[in-house]
Formats: sequence, structure tokens, C-alpha cells
Amino acid sequence: MLAFTIVDDQETWNTALGTLDGGHLLQSWQWGELKSKYGWKPARILWNDDSQIPIAAAQLLFRTTTGNLTIAYCPRGPILNWQDPVLYSRVLSDLADHASQHGAIFVKMDPEIPIDSSLEIQDQDKTNPLRGSWLDLGWHESQEQIQFRNTFILNLEADEEMLLANMKQKTRYNVRLSARKGVVIRRGGLEDFDLLFQMYAETSIRDGFVIRDPAYYRDAWGSFIRDGLAQPLIAEVEDEPVAAIILYRFGKTAYYLYGMSRALHRDKMPNHLLQWEAIRWAKEVGCRIYDFWGAPDHIDPSDPMYGVYRFKEGFGAQFVQTIGAWDFPIRSLQYRLYKNLMPRLLSLMRSFGRVRTRAQVDR
Repeated sequence: MLAFTIVDDQETWNTALGTLDGGHLLQSWQWGELKSKYGWKPARILWNDDSQIPIAAAQLLFRTTTGNLTIAYCPRGPILNWQDPVLYSRVLSDLADHASQHGAIFVKMDPEIPIDSSLEIQDQDKTNPLRGSWLDLGWHESQEQIQFRNTFILNLEADEEMLLANMKQKTRYNVRLSARKGVVIRRGGLEDFDLLFQMYAETSIRDGFVIRDPAYYRDAWGSFIRDGLAQPLIAEVEDEPVAAIILYRFGKTAYYLYGMSRALHRDKMPNHLLQWEAIRWAKEVGCRIYDFWGAPDHIDPSDPMYGVYRFKEGFGAQFVQTIGAWDFPIRSLQYRLYKNLMPRLLSLMRSFGRVRTRAQVDR
């Protein structure tokens, strides 16, 4: 009978995760440690076969929210062979049981499982057997997506010449134009935190998204930089910073999680050169995949993220639509209460966040 163990050792966990196809940054030990500083309690669950070889893993994060409601979330997991229905049925059952034993009202998962992006969402039940199987197991498709549902993936196994050739002509032109116009990319470090955060705060105000307090990013960026799992790249024009990105890596995948820019020198296309140097860095450290992290739910010119779609597509990356987030309700009444109250609470928190960020930028 397949049984699981709780792992409490970083090396054991990350090594096991690295042996599984699809091991993800958000399932890493370091990500769980980061979230543990901000109200979450991680549980690392590992399933081994009879030979004690890892066959599934799930980092489950617990949090007690407003109203003393405990929720459980498995970010970008669980990690396993989703073509094995016996295995995933057991893992999903164990996840729900473990969450229930720890008082959770529901458990959420959002494994990065691609679906055919050429198909309409309403037809997916007919084409992806996982959806019907998960419904039979008691899971429900969630309207609350924690991570971006979709992304862009670039295969890095080609050489640099081929990667450039695979770009859209306009993107390739802008990469070269940026270099010709004097944009220089340097590799940053912990000493650049204040600069990076200031640019990120300016970007959030300009683009209308909410960010956290500086302390969070000192951990979210700093701890991964110290562990060699993140690298800031900063674009400068005549030694003046104009844009930056922060890259993460885990296993053979590099992730573009954070981007920031100022209004200066936008005509010099610094973001194009930043992405190209990010791709080169990812290849240098041995990554085979570059995850651009985030894309619209649908390819529609009216979508607010359509410009992001066009930008990332220009680098020759493939649009990947995933199966999305799914919930398993454990305590139905409390689960419905949570779904009704949480959107209002998040809206209020975003309002406070915008005011706080504006005050930090105006200092």
C-alpha cells in the first residue's frame, strides 16, 4: 500500500523534488521557508515506491485567515506523473485527508499541467480526462487563481544564434537596437535592494498593481540571491538604472518572476535587452527552460495583458495554457463563507496597499 512521509530536511526534499518531472520553484524548500515567515506553515509530503524511490511530492502550505478559518494550498503542485490515475487518485486523497486532519476548510492546488490552448475552455472536459476524473474525486475548478493560470515557455536547448533567429523580427531588432543605443546590462546583488524596490514600487503605481512591504522583498529576493537561486539584472543608460528583472532558478528551469522599470529611456527598449541577457544567463547556469511567468487567460486583443502576450511571444516562446486551480472543499459551510468574504477582504487590502506604496515612492 502506497504510503507517504513528512520530510523535514532541506536536502532530502529538494533532492527528491529534483528527481521528479515537473519539479517547480514554488514546491522548493526555499519557497516554503519564505512563506513560513508570512503566516504560512509548510508541510512537505513525499510518496515513495516499494524501492523507496520518490514518485510524488507535495508542499502543502497552511494558513489561518480572518475568522479563524484554516486553508491549505499546494502551489504549482503536487508533482507526479499525471498519466497514472491510480497514483494521482491516491495522492489527491492523501492531500485532502492531511489537510482535514490539520483543520483546513479546503485545499487548493494548481499543478502546471498544460492543456491544448487551441481549444475553448468549455470543451476541455471532453479532451482532458483529468478534469472529469478530478470532478469524480470531489475537486472543483476554482475561480480564485493564486498564480497566473497561463505562461510562456522558451526551450533553451538551441544555441544563441538559433534563439535569436526564432524571435519575431521586431523583437530581434529591438534587442539589437537597445544595445546600439547604449543600454548596458549588469548583474546586480543584495547591495542593489533599495534601487530594485524603488523601481518596483514606481512600476506598481504606473501599472496599477499592488505590492508588499519592503521587508517581504528583502526575504523574497534576498534569501534566494544568497542561496544562488536568484539573479537581478539591471539595465543602465550612462550608468543610470532604467529597468531591472529578477530571475529565479530551480532544477533546469529559470523563472522570470519580477520586472520593474522607470519612465526614462523607454525608447531605447531596455526591457528587450534585459530579457535577452536573462535568457543567456539561464543557459549559462545550465537551465533548459525559461519560464516567462504569466500570460492572459485568453488570447484577446481586448485583454489587459495582451501587450504582455505580444512582448513574450516575440522572444519565440510558446504560449502554455494550464488546467488552472482546483479546490477540494472539506467543510462546505465554512468554504462557502470564505469564498464570499475573501474577495471583499482582498479588495480592501489592495486599496490600503496602493496608499502605502504611493507613500513609499513619495518619500
